[in-house]
Amino acid sequence: MISLSGVPVLTTERLVLRAPEAGDWPAFDAMLASDRGRFIRTGEYDLSNTWRGFCHLIGHWAVRGFGMFVWQAKTDPTPLGMTGPWFPETWPEREIGWSVWNAQAEGKGLAYEAALAARDWAYRSLGWTTAVSYVAEGNARSRALALRLGASLDASAQSIGTPPCLVFRHPAPEALQ
Repeated sequence: MISLSGVPVLTTERLVLRAPEAGDWPAFDAMLASDRGRFIRTGEYDLSNTWRGFCHLIGHWAVRGFGMFVWQAKTDPTPLGMTGPWFPETWPEREIGWSVWNAQAEGKGLAYEAALAARDWAYRSLGWTTAVSYVAEGNARSRALALRLGASLDASAQSIGTPPCLVFRHPAPEALQ
C-alpha cells in the first residue's frame, strides 16, 4: 500500500491531524451514507461517487501539495473527521473545510480544535492570506463552527454547489495574532 509522504502531522491538545490513508475508507463511507453526509454529497448516497470522493482526498495532496487532514484522538487511532485547506480546480476560492465522521466526536469542540490547527497551518506554511468555508444551507453545526472560528458570512463571495452554499470568510492571518 502506498502512503502519502511529506504530509505534515499536526498535533493539538487532544488530537493528531494526519494524512488520509486507505484505512480511513470505512469511516468516510459510513459518514457519507449517514444523515450527516447529506451536507457533503451531491444527491443520494452512491458508493461509486463516495469512493471517488475518498480518492479525491488523497489525490488532492498529490496534486496541490496540501489537502484535508484526517483527525483522531491522541489516544485512539480511530478516524473522527477531516479538516484542512481545500481548493478543487473549479472552486473560486481556497477553503478551510471540515466534516465530523463519528457522531461520538460531536459537541466536544474537536472539530473546532482541528480546524483551528489546519487554518493556522494553511496561513503559516502555505502563505494563505484569506480563506473561506462553504457551508450547506441548513447545516447548523457547520455554520456554528464557522462563526466560532471567527469567520463571517460573505454575501459578496462567489459560492459553489446547487443549491449554492453559504460562504463564510475567515479572518486574515494578521487579525488572528
